[in-house]
Amino acid sequence: MNETVYYAIGDVHGENDKLAGLHDFIREDARRLGVAPFFVHLGDLVDRGPDSRGVVARVMALHESAPDRAVTLKGNHEEMMLNAYDGLSAMDESNWAANGGDVAIASYERANGSHEDWRSSIDRAHAHWLRGLPVMWRDEARKLAFVHAGIDPARFPDCPDEHKLWTRSNKFFDPGRWPDRPELEGLMVVHGHTPTRDSEPYLGARRINVDTGACFGGPLTCVVLAPGEKPRFLYAR
Repeated sequence: MNETVYYAIGDVHGENDKLAGLHDFIREDARRLGVAPFFVHLGDLVDRGPDSRGVVARVMALHESAPDRAVTLKGNHEEMMLNAYDGLSAMDESNWAANGGDVAIASYERANGSHEDWRSSIDRAHAHWLRGLPVMWRDEARKLAFVHAGIDPARFPDCPDEHKLWTRSNKFFDPGRWPDRPELEGLMVVHGHTPTRDSEPYLGARRINVDTGACFGGPLTCVVLAPGEKPRFLYAR
């Protein structure tokens, strides 16, 4: 039986102090339970908040110290950052900057110095690590799917990456509209991407949203998923 206790963390968006606090709360909670925590970061580590570089460095260090107890997913903001970094088009760079990328660049420049080309301020190891992140992670035995934005219920688990990174479709948000497919039977989707309006996590029958707007003044939230127990939440404010 899979006794893993998952701690799935919503969109961090450069809020390094909140992430440090939440990691501490998670370790404390796991000690109380007598388990080793399994960390799941649901993407959007970067942009908007003050210390994107610090967040990426912290999560990379966690993976290095506990490689079998951590998963980090790519979010749409990591995708925008990498598209801008690769310089595929001027639109990619301006789109990222308009969505908080300018603040992320500033955090890297504080640490690494500013350069004529901002790419020279980004740690190459960070860009390489972000590029290799998965877009979904599953515990099939417990029928859990962790993803940044959501799924296409008509095509899960083979929905396009764009859907997993970007969707805000009502066809996903409303499980009453999900088709009757064996792949969806008993499935719980854990996601972020869409900040809740009340800064509280959303707990439904088929999905859990833990994006509580950490970069907009809300808490950074994680859901605790222990076998045989109801989901519960930890917060760093």
